[in-house]
Amino acid sequence: MKISSRKVASPRGEITLVTIINDKGASVTLSSLGAGIVEVCVPDKDGHIENVALRYADPADYITDGPCMGKVPGRYANRIAKGELVIDGTKYQLAINNGPNALHGGPEGFQNQIWKTEILTDGVRFIYNSKDGEEHYPGALTASATYTWNEDNVLTLRLEADTDAPTVVNLTNHAYWNLDGADSGSVLDHEMTMHASRYLPTDNTLIPTGEMAPVTDTPMDFTVTKTLGRDIKTTFPALDYGKGYDACWVVDDYTKGVLAEDVVVLHAPRSGRVLKVSTTQPGVQIYTGNWLAGCPNNCSGHSYADYDGVAIEAQGMPDAPHNSTFPSQLLRPSEHYDEIIRFAFGVR
Repeated sequence: MKISSRKVASPRGEITLVTIINDKGASVTLSSLGAGIVEVCVPDKDGHIENVALRYADPADYITDGPCMGKVPGRYANRIAKGELVIDGTKYQLAINNGPNALHGGPEGFQNQIWKTEILTDGVRFIYNSKDGEEHYPGALTASATYTWNEDNVLTLRLEADTDAPTVVNLTNHAYWNLDGADSGSVLDHEMTMHASRYLPTDNTLIPTGEMAPVTDTPMDFTVTKTLGRDIKTTFPALDYGKGYDACWVVDDYTKGVLAEDVVVLHAPRSGRVLKVSTTQPGVQIYTGNWLAGCPNNCSGHSYADYDGVAIEAQGMPDAPHNSTFPSQLLRPSEHYDEIIRFAFGVR
């Protein structure tokens, strides 16, 4: 295992890029800006190694980008209805930055901050100290994102947080995947399977109604393998609201603190690459890059088009603070937030 780092300038300060290469030549590159995934270079069925994580050519272009490319959003990933948060009887008004709602912690969020970098023997730990009142969230929160890479082409992300006052926290990673190669075009021919027999219906602003609905006989059913594109144009509320898939599925047999294996399996028939996502989180947001067009230029010198990548975001439920039936995302000073997301790459 070889680890190297370099620094690049940005309007927010110096960004550290860390590259980890295993003995097989497969590698990951991670960024201190938003604790992000920049590249994951893994072999296809013929042994050709190529990057499969969508990326921008300029490391500074990740700052305040719309797609939240590859980064760790926070303090609360996904949406909170009307930005209204009540904890122990005290109301906090969060910034409104997505229609009428708060999204990904606010217009700045963790994703647009430069995190402290600690190099490990097999990875890197990024640390961010969020002040009490930052983006109007209560409590000073220390968050960390620890990435490790191994000889079997498995990237493991451990997300941790501690607070000095009651608050809410929901952390994930927002990488977009294209298993045929980051700049190879649409992912709608990728096949996906999910161990998730329920999903969260939403209103037209993508706020959950509180129901956990069965996927049976709907285009939300990935319990049996199908391509991302097969049903994406179907007339159905969840697809109409988001111009494609942008919804949260409920992990089957979720148990807090237990790693659920292969919750999502993504396969690209052309390259043969497979991505298996395992997690301790209760939900998985699948977003088919429905609004990627117009994002900063990629390494091919142009912007991505809509549907050029799919985000698989293992996370707590969106708007959980307003839904008592969802697993709680409340964190108190006596508690420790600790979640795992594992990305295992292979071929078929």
